[in-house]
Amino acid sequence: MASPVLIGFLTTMALIAAIGAQNAFVLRQGIRGEHIVAVIALCTVSDLILIAAGIAGVGAVITAHPDAMAVAKFGGAAFLIGYGALAARRAFRPSALNPSERTPARLAEVLVTCLALTWLNPHVY
Repeated sequence: MASPVLIGFLTTMALIAAIGAQNAFVLRQGIRGEHIVAVIALCTVSDLILIAAGIAGVGAVITAHPDAMAVAKFGGAAFLIGYGALAARRAFRPSALNPSERTPARLAEVLVTCLALTWLNPHVY
């Protein structure tokens, strides 16, 4: 039988490898060539904190406080629905992602979006 540490590690790797909203955003920023180091640093630190919190048992704490879970669940769902609607709009109005034709995004906007995609993702909790 495999150890819980090995199972946890493999589960974490499977979740990180999947292309979710955060990974798609990082790839998009990479294609645009904007604030790549800042985005990768923010995602790395956030993921380290979230994984450490999961190992420390924050899931049990959240389960013990249903109100906190409801806020995280509905806040994250609302954000992802909005982000999905924007993605759908881009899909129905296709255009090439040509970084030279786009106005560069401000660092603050990029980091806030990255934080939201990371910390408001319902799958995190």
